[in-house]
Amino acid sequence: MEFDFDTLTNRLNTDSIRWDSFDSEKVLPLWVADMDFQSPPCVINALSKRVQEGIYGYTHSPNHFNQSIAQYLFEQYHWKVDPDWVVILPSVVSGLYTVVKQLTSGDEEVLIPSPVYHHLRLACSSANRPFQEMRLELKNGRWVLPSNELPNLITNKTKLALFCNPQNPGSTVFTRDELQEFGDFCVQHNLWICSDEIHAGLVLDENKKHIPLASISKEISENTITLMSLNKTFNFPGIGLAWAIAENPTLRKAIQIDLHQTIAPPSLLAYTATIAAIKEGEPWRQALIQYLRANRDSIYEKINSISGLSVCKMEGSYLAWIDCRNLQHQNPYQLFLDAGLATSPGSQFNQEKFIRLNFGTQKSRVDQALHIIESCT
Repeated sequence: MEFDFDTLTNRLNTDSIRWDSFDSEKVLPLWVADMDFQSPPCVINALSKRVQEGIYGYTHSPNHFNQSIAQYLFEQYHWKVDPDWVVILPSVVSGLYTVVKQLTSGDEEVLIPSPVYHHLRLACSSANRPFQEMRLELKNGRWVLPSNELPNLITNKTKLALFCNPQNPGSTVFTRDELQEFGDFCVQHNLWICSDEIHAGLVLDENKKHIPLASISKEISENTITLMSLNKTFNFPGIGLAWAIAENPTLRKAIQIDLHQTIAPPSLLAYTATIAAIKEGEPWRQALIQYLRANRDSIYEKINSISGLSVCKMEGSYLAWIDCRNLQHQNPYQLFLDAGLATSPGSQFNQEKFIRLNFGTQKSRVDQALHIIESCT
């Protein structure tokens, strides 16, 4: 089956955060991490059928839902998960905040990568937990953890390490050896781990596969909560459903605190969309990966040909982390915004001289964005 990713979609008047935050006649908004493609036909059809039933009462998780997730994880990542380890959540973000709040006390510290998706940092500040940044290093075109420096970053109060794989915004898909090293370090220092793996289904590098951190060893699994969702891969974050995987019952109990009380459960449409993606979404996902690879390659070639700019290998996700440190401009985000391109500012990730560009969009819009960037340099 062929899928159309090229036709421009009109997201105006759809209450889109990304498209409504700027004047669309003046600014191309490629910032918030959702895509400009329609969700897979199987998801659209399943949602349409559910809506046509006309009854939207209180709902519960569908029968065998956890088993479906466990089977999907085995098929995709060869990860054997007991369905009892699965906890259904409304979002990965709510899971991050719950983990930090419940697995640390007021004076305990958290390790977080830097740069990283801003909610990992906000989860710490919201809970008034001190955190130490593990500043990623650029090695062989990949943003990786500073393994030699990790022992210097922990104290006797360090309790939790947050992780992100594939990495956002750096797009690194960590290797088995890299995961083993980090996981073993955390186990040796008695650190709980929370691994945000929401971009697991978006590995672009032909020579890489996503490896869940908790799948490396039983010891690492016993220390880890893995947060996952199909929201990003199949582009229905506005519907939303996620899950946590925790082999350790102590961690499972922690992630469920406040769930269905102050934290609302997923909607019935979220279950419908997720089931459809699990059962029938793989052909669309494979086609999406091919399309995103072409966009990635265009960005890599063009950005690295522009003086003052560079971008590393984009191994996973649809986010380009563009290095503007040699651009000789105080605020690259504002420079490109004034020229008509909205990106995510590097300041959101504690890296002022970078921007993050969302290339989960039509090729013509990627070309337009690259033209704007080139015209500013």
